[in-house]
Amino acid sequence: MNNRQNVWQNFDFVLFGVVLVLSIFGIAMINSAVAGDAELLGHSRRQTIFLLISLVVLFTVAALDYKYWISLIPVMYIVTIVFLLLVRTAEARFGSARWLTLGTILIQPAELAKIVVILGLANFFSSHFENAQKTIVILRSGLLVGLIAIWIFLQPNLSTTIVLLVIWAAFLWITGIRIKLIFIVIGVVIVVLLIGLGTGFSFLEEYQRNRITNFLFPDPEASYGETYNVDQALITIGTGSWFGEGYLQSTQSQLHFLMVRHTDFIFSVMAAEFGFVGTSLVILLLLVVVYRCFRIAQNAEDMFGALIAYGFGILIFFQTMVNIGVNLNVLPVTGLTLPFISYGGSSLLSLMLGIGMVESVAMRSPKKLKGA
Repeated sequence: MNNRQNVWQNFDFVLFGVVLVLSIFGIAMINSAVAGDAELLGHSRRQTIFLLISLVVLFTVAALDYKYWISLIPVMYIVTIVFLLLVRTAEARFGSARWLTLGTILIQPAELAKIVVILGLANFFSSHFENAQKTIVILRSGLLVGLIAIWIFLQPNLSTTIVLLVIWAAFLWITGIRIKLIFIVIGVVIVVLLIGLGTGFSFLEEYQRNRITNFLFPDPEASYGETYNVDQALITIGTGSWFGEGYLQSTQSQLHFLMVRHTDFIFSVMAAEFGFVGTSLVILLLLVVVYRCFRIAQNAEDMFGALIAYGFGILIFFQTMVNIGVNLNVLPVTGLTLPFISYGGSSLLSLMLGIGMVESVAMRSPKKLKGA
């Protein structure tokens, strides 16, 4: 183990640098997306404050030995569940109650839940790695996820519930689940989808059913609130061509045809202003973040550290692909933001906390990661 004097030598400056560049670029994109909208003008300034706070959190968490979190996992689980229960008493926004109000700040406990689930599963599977393929171990790991996922699903927040299940499935795969079980899980998912189609997804909230049915069976005469924004997103992306219209020059964004353009659909604004070349570069930077997380996982001192790094890499990759898929209309609208770029203090803070944990793993690895 490196001592306190030289532990910072293994800090991954490449990972940190790319994350910082993406976050600063995100503030610039938020500033462009909200330009001319009196109600949203303060969002870029608020995101800047969130970024400064998040950087302090990142370095503080990186300085702590990641094993320190093991003792806090039970408390974090309880606190997260309490927050999720409190959310059920909050005012609904965009069809669901997902936020707690603290003064003028909205806190989204589901973002904390992602961190807690990754830590909980990393600790559980590192302690049961030799028996990870046993049915009882798989069921117990599923219970760890389910204790939190059920309350998120009831908000309702299907997208974050799916994120947690994907993280769980990825951990099962990493720890060597048999291919037979993977096919069983896939089969269950297919059956659920078929039941959903047959029942019109009656077990979901109305706005969730509308998102799915409008995606599967788009109505060309759809009203303003149904497929309008997805159509506008595609138009916005199409205006960017190869090199874009230029910063602050997207007509679709500046004229406010595109809604929630600073959060869920910020990718469309980015595509309009910087084109295919610009968006490809941003996607490449996001993939570099994922790659560095995976490399740190492979170089980790122990299984707990490796699973932490894998977990956050998977989280960032999945959210990136889903957000882009929604903007391109190859996936139904989910509400998942584009990591480091979309507006959202809770999202940015949780991501930076996660990167801080990954850096903590890197700093305490047996050897420095090449290129760091």
